[in-house]
Amino acid sequence: MSEQGPLVLIVEDEAPLRRFLRAALVAQNYRLVEAETAAEGLQRATEHNPDIVLLDLGLPDGDGLDVTSRLREWTRVPIIVLSARGQERDKVQALDAGADDYLTKPFGTSELLARIRVALRRVAERTPTEEPIVSLGEVTVDLARRLVTRAGKPVHLTPHEYKLLTTLLKYAGKVVTHKQLLKEVWGPQAVSQTHYLRVYMAQLRQKLEGDPARPRYLTTEPGVGYRLRSEDDIAGGAA
Repeated sequence: MSEQGPLVLIVEDEAPLRRFLRAALVAQNYRLVEAETAAEGLQRATEHNPDIVLLDLGLPDGDGLDVTSRLREWTRVPIIVLSARGQERDKVQALDAGADDYLTKPFGTSELLARIRVALRRVAERTPTEEPIVSLGEVTVDLARRLVTRAGKPVHLTPHEYKLLTTLLKYAGKVVTHKQLLKEVWGPQAVSQTHYLRVYMAQLRQKLEGDPARPRYLTTEPGVGYRLRSEDDIAGGAA
């Protein structure tokens, strides 16, 4: 089970606003990573691969629109722009650059939290299955509660293990390349670190497979990547 809430990256140079956001989000069990500049924000995004980004447009070393465009080169993470620019053209530019939502400063805590919930819910709805609960034999993954059980007992997964599992679930039945998995789970700076996958896949198999040495669900496509096989795949004799 992953007991930690979603990870939020705040890219904002105003210290008072960061304090406000920190207080509001921590109270709702969100985890935080903070950055004060565009460069630092991009670095934090690649290092931590957050679940959602709160992004100011007026950063001291660049425009948030450029940050949005750079992020969209490799991730679909939800981006909510927080800006004092309230003109329609500013909102259109941000949305065209790849932002998912736009909040004009000042804004209330309730509205911000609601926008975050909506953005995260949309991410969950992108998965091939609309079911919040996925079963793989005796393993059950409750995506809404971020809860993994095996034979009815909770399984503790580290954040990276959980993200690796849910990424494979998102592409269930399909081969996911090493590069794609590394990029989505660890960020683009890790695309050459294939040993990450060997280590974490072995850990997942130990926790979820009946026979880790002969995995039924978390299968390897030699030289290419990994695939999560569904019960339908197995019943149909898929390789």
